[in-house]
Amino acid sequence: MLKIRVLTAALLSVMILALPGCGSNQSRVQTKTTPEISQGSAVSSDFLEQTDITMPAAGTSAAPEDVETAMSATKETTAASVPAPVTAADIAALPAGSVVGEFLQSEEIVNACFYYEEISDVVFARMDGKSYGEDCTIPLSDLRYVRVLYYGFDDSVHIGELVVNTKIAEDIVEVFRALYDARYLIGKMVLVDEYDADDNASMLDNNTSAFNYRTVNGTSTLSRHALGLAIDINPLYNPWIYRQDGKTVIDPPEAAQYADRTLDCEYYLDHEDLCYKLLTGHGFTWGGDWDSSKDYQHFSKSF
Repeated sequence: MLKIRVLTAALLSVMILALPGCGSNQSRVQTKTTPEISQGSAVSSDFLEQTDITMPAAGTSAAPEDVETAMSATKETTAASVPAPVTAADIAALPAGSVVGEFLQSEEIVNACFYYEEISDVVFARMDGKSYGEDCTIPLSDLRYVRVLYYGFDDSVHIGELVVNTKIAEDIVEVFRALYDARYLIGKMVLVDEYDADDNASMLDNNTSAFNYRTVNGTSTLSRHALGLAIDINPLYNPWIYRQDGKTVIDPPEAAQYADRTLDCEYYLDHEDLCYKLLTGHGFTWGGDWDSSKDYQHFSKSF
């Protein structure tokens, strides 16, 4: 009877290991139920023949090393699924537009994501022949590359980038930090070079941008953007409206529906808007206050 009980206990251990998730083999047990075995009934040879369980060799037991190995592998897999801590340097290596909210583990990391620096070779390679053409008379040393965080229309935190004049770089960083803290929504913010410096294409994509060595549309006068002293905010919803050859022109043309400023649109820039208040508070003037035309997206600063 003692031998039967020992064999029964061993068999139960093997059956547990053979259950789904407990071992590598799945048993197809078709006879003897647990109550029958627990009552000490004899284990028939038919029972063993109807299972796929591989019994340990005589005089041995299930190796504890196998269990330890499996547990260790599970721990390693779990550890590998947990993302490693991300630093501000890691975020700085990501391209503009990247969603990074989950990586902002501390206020220190957030603070480090708002900065400006000299134009690197990597950034200039993106600008060369586009926003910074061969005819550009602005020294590269007068420009700065700005990186910030902003809340997109998807309510996610994105990396934003701009190129501006060194004279307004600090202003821009401070303004966008305040906009970020207020969860102010920006459609997009990448260099205009991503659109081959095509201002209309950038505006159509609702892209907030700054430096672009170009003239004012329809004239030979350099734009304030050519000096890096202007920035356009959410341009699709805040178009430039002006008269040319006796006709009203809206840039971008696809923004015609937003020329009506009486509409209730949360993306309209006006005197009550936070972005307006912050930029004008830093000495910028707003194109929406012009008399000859209305450039609702445009803010610039003079020195």
